[in-house]
Amino acid sequence: MTLPFYAPNEDPGPSFSTMLERVTGDPAVTLDRTDAIGPITHGTTIVALRTAAGVVLAGDRRATAGNLIAHRMMDKIHAADRWSAVGIAGAAGPAMEMVRLFQTELEHYEKVEGTALSLEGKANKLAQMVRAHLPAAMQGLAVVPLFAGFDARTSDGRLFTYDVTGGRYEESDHAASGSGGRDARSIVKMRWRAGLDEVEGIEIAVEALFEAADEDSATGGPDPVRGVYPQVAAVDADGFRFVDDDQIAAVFGRVIEARRTDSLGGGGSQP
Repeated sequence: MTLPFYAPNEDPGPSFSTMLERVTGDPAVTLDRTDAIGPITHGTTIVALRTAAGVVLAGDRRATAGNLIAHRMMDKIHAADRWSAVGIAGAAGPAMEMVRLFQTELEHYEKVEGTALSLEGKANKLAQMVRAHLPAAMQGLAVVPLFAGFDARTSDGRLFTYDVTGGRYEESDHAASGSGGRDARSIVKMRWRAGLDEVEGIEIAVEALFEAADEDSATGGPDPVRGVYPQVAAVDADGFRFVDDDQIAAVFGRVIEARRTDSLGGGGSQP
């Protein structure tokens, strides 16, 4: 394949989607497709919070289609690149397509420019993609991501939320999205404090998802029978990494034991 050449006024720059559009004459990816038939699969609850070292993100694994469980092991936390991550809630198909294009855009930018896009620039790029998806969102295929990462310029974790119109909002400490977001947010607000270490951040995120699953039928809780636990990831100066399921299972065990102890000590006779 011959590499394309552009006149100065036609150069697509480091944008992968713009380059494909210039080459083919058609939009690279149409994020506003509405040709799905039947119930739409949706992802549900995601949580993100700042720690002393960076950020922690967590998402349950359940995907629903109406009143049915469509999938028990959906991936809702994804590495955008080495230093950032995106969590997805909403219509599953368009959300995963958006994540894949976002990953490609960041990789293409780095190859063309020879340096990674700033964290602020990544957040703005994702906002443009959410805005491009608005026609589909208005027809019930909304995608509402959470974006977080480690900012090498400030040596700090930062996180961003979005609305369906592409509005981008930086959150100072924590955020939650999806159908169980309200219940998850309540736990995080009560337990978050400045200077949390990563282990504490993981415990708060796991407890928040446990509470969301307890109140919201679309949010999946721990499933030790199948060995399915929420995805939890951390991003810090060493980059993106997932937390092992064994560690998450241990945290859930402590949360469940604490709830059982509170229940037994909360009054009423026990056999």
